[in-house]
Amino acid sequence: MDGWHFLSVPKSPSTKINAAFAHAKRGWGSLPVEAKVGKTAWNTSIFPDKKSGTYVLPLKAAVRKKEGLDKGDSVSFSISIRA
Repeated sequence: MDGWHFLSVPKSPSTKINAAFAHAKRGWGSLPVEAKVGKTAWNTSIFPDKKSGTYVLPLKAAVRKKEGLDKGDSVSFSISIRA
């Protein structure tokens, strides 16, 4: 459960987010979001992944532990841009 893991925002939503919220980007191209996995919601940021052309959502150990997630599990999540 150590450290951070990242969830990829699919390509099509990432492209739409990038176009709609270009004005709201912060350091490293990040965008503030409210994220939700299971019953756990928190404020964080998504970050552009230039290699894949998508955004990634950091999934910290505390959330993984609270939701009973292990490395390799399939995870459903939602994000709302807070710009």
